[in-house]
Amino acid sequence: MRTVDPAKHAQKKRHITDTAAGLFAEKGFDRTTVADICRRAGISTGSLFHYFPTKRAIFQEVFEQDGQDNAEVFAKARALSPWDGVQLVIDHLAAPALDRAVAGLVLEVVAQASRDPELSALISRNELALRDELAALLHQAHDAGQITLPVSARTAASWVQGLVDALFTRIVDPDFDATEQVTTLRLILSRFLGADAP
Repeated sequence: MRTVDPAKHAQKKRHITDTAAGLFAEKGFDRTTVADICRRAGISTGSLFHYFPTKRAIFQEVFEQDGQDNAEVFAKARALSPWDGVQLVIDHLAAPALDRAVAGLVLEVVAQASRDPELSALISRNELALRDELAALLHQAHDAGQITLPVSARTAASWVQGLVDALFTRIVDPDFDATEQVTTLRLILSRFLGADAP
């Protein structure tokens, strides 16, 4: 019996989802076909269906992986000082805005989630897990005297998420400069949290 190498299996799945994510961002979910994904990924339809039963399953896997990526970043953040950890997480969350294609995928997700309760529930789970992890880091940074919390850690974490999300609503502006706006975002959050206080 043929054994499956878990690392190679995971790598192949990631290749498919990364390829599909690029297409979803460019063309939208509905206009992207399985044939498009296979062609760009350099695989057969049979190979794709070995990993995913449907195109929708690929779309959902993109956000399963997003949750895993977030968990990895939080593991790194917990090894730093609390405020450095918070900044690492903010940079991670804002990074997709620097790539218009990836940012376009975020907008496509919002559109799909409004029509797909299962996807909406998955995104909500990821967002709640993110908020709780971020709130814990903010609380630690406050206890360490690195920031002040004008509101509860959970409320502050929700506002951090909301301000990061606001970046993605601006990508339709032809004058949008993501690098400049991410710098501004860091400044706003530092002041909100009192991290730049003397």
